This record gives sequence, structure tokens and C-alpha cells, in this order.
Amino acid sequence: MNVIESIEKSKGETLFSFEILPPLKGSHIDELFGRIDPLMEFNPSFVNVTYHREEYIYKKRPNGLLEKQATRKRPGTVGICAAIKNKYHVETVPHLTCGGFTREETEDALIDLNFLGIHNVLALRGDALKSDNRFIPDEGGHEYAVDLVKQIVNMNQSKYLSDELINPSPTEFCIGVAGYPEKHFESMNLKTDLRHLKEKIDAGAEYIVTQMFFDNEKFFAFVEKCREMGITVPIIPGLKPITVKNHISFLPKTFSIDFPDTLADELEKCSDNKEINEVGIEWCIEQSKELKKAGVPSLHYYTMGKSETVRRIASAVY
Repeated sequence: MNVIESIEKSKGETLFSFEILPPLKGSHIDELFGRIDPLMEFNPSFVNVTYHREEYIYKKRPNGLLEKQATRKRPGTVGICAAIKNKYHVETVPHLTCGGFTREETEDALIDLNFLGIHNVLALRGDALKSDNRFIPDEGGHEYAVDLVKQIVNMNQSKYLSDELINPSPTEFCIGVAGYPEKHFESMNLKTDLRHLKEKIDAGAEYIVTQMFFDNEKFFAFVEKCREMGITVPIIPGLKPITVKNHISFLPKTFSIDFPDTLADELEKCSDNKEINEVGIEWCIEQSKELKKAGVPSLHYYTMGKSETVRRIASAVY
């Protein structure tokens, strides 16, 4: 059952879903299962698995020169999706990005997913490399998420890159894309960001998962603006509980989001991470209850490896 089918089957009930990070290279998958186990009691309809593209490091060669080498700290999105689906019998949604892939490599990854019975994908442009000040597509790769959406739609219609295939089988991907209630940090303004979002929907994306936000009014306003533009697909709010002091500066800077005054005031009163964690959990619980009451399709939690935090929130909401 894909994401859209799960939403339709719920008949208006708010589903529970969450996102996980692949484990660091060299870690045992049981570590990942240990973070998923506490959340399975809430019957997640789907689990997203992020993709982490390559980074570049410089290693010194015997002749003293530096050699640029590509490395990935969190490999295995496709394999992890398959392992989770096999162990828990829950639908998985791999993130697929433009960065780090040629069109041919994208096609191969989608073929592997289709063979594994994974029929959901979140299509993203992805981030720029740390060494670049802007996103630069790989040679032969996509520059924008809308182009990635179009390639997936083509495969769903049996249109592969090679026109020499004989009676190619269509894939069955349900395509999600990202939305930004406070706009993507690279967009000129929210209006242009929404226009790009509509392009992705018009190209064939079937639902939207939002970036984290801490002010529900901004989410509701975002949904209203989407509807005014003719975007009718389900819009799933993404939620991230604040757990440590570093989040106070890191999240606004990295994701271009604001904290409401009430939340900011409460966080400033905290003297340590334990107090910040409690404020973050309580705020996310109240956010979740209000969103659930409003009838959102699913509450989608960014766990960042903090399953116990999300478990406490879900226990209070579901």
C-alpha cells in the first residue's frame, strides 16, 4: 500500500509516520532497529529513509600532494528500506535526490527499488556539497526536483532512458515532494517557492511533506496558499522536537525557520539540555494535537535518531 492509498484508506483519520537516518558506515543494522522498535506500537503507515550524498575529503599522497576522494558517511538507503519493510512489514519511502546521481544512475536505483517491492519515493533536489556555495548537479544529472519527478513519472508510463527496450514494464511509484511553509532558503519569496512547488505537482507528484516548522499558523497559511494556487494533493506536516541547546541556533540558521515568541521565551529560561528537551516535547505535543484536530493526513516526525522523544510525543497524541 503506497502513501496515497494509506491516506485514502484512513478516511480522514490522522496517520502516524516518521523519518530516520541511515546508520553511520560500519554500524550494525540492529542499532537502527533498536531506534525503530519503540515507535512500532503506533502503527506507522510509512517510514521515510533519508539519503546522504557523497562528501569529499583530501588525503595526503606519498609524494606530498593532496588527493581528492569521495566518501559517504551514511550509505545504504535502498538496502535499509528493504530491511525495514522485510522486518516490520511497513511501507518505506526512500529519499531520492538529484545530487549525486546521473539520470542513468537514478533509473538504476528506481529499478532496484521496484524489484524490491518498494513503490514510494520522495523526490528531492538535495543539498549542495559542503565545498560548494550552491547546488551543482552531477554531469548528466538533474538540476531540479521537478525534473526528477518527470523521470519517475516516465518510468511509471514504461518510458525508460533507452528507446531500445522491448515492452518495458511500468514502475508503480507514488511520488512525494517537499514543501516549505516558511519558503526554501534559496527562494526569492514564498510566492515563487509555491510556484515551483506547483510545477512539481503538475509534473506528477502526488503528495507534499513539509519542512519542519514550530508555528502551526504558518502551516495553515501555507496550506491555504497552496489551495488558492490549485494544489489539491495531501499536505503532510513535518515535525521536529527540539531536544538540545544547539537546536536553538542551528535549526533557524540551517533551515531558515523561526521560533514563535512563546517558544523562544520558554527556551531562553532553560538552563540545560534536559529542560530544553522537556520544553521541546511539550511544544511538539501541543503542535501535534492541534494539527491532528485540524485533520491533517499524517503527523510526520523527524526523529534524527531520537526515537524515545518521538515515542513520548506519540503516546500523548495517539
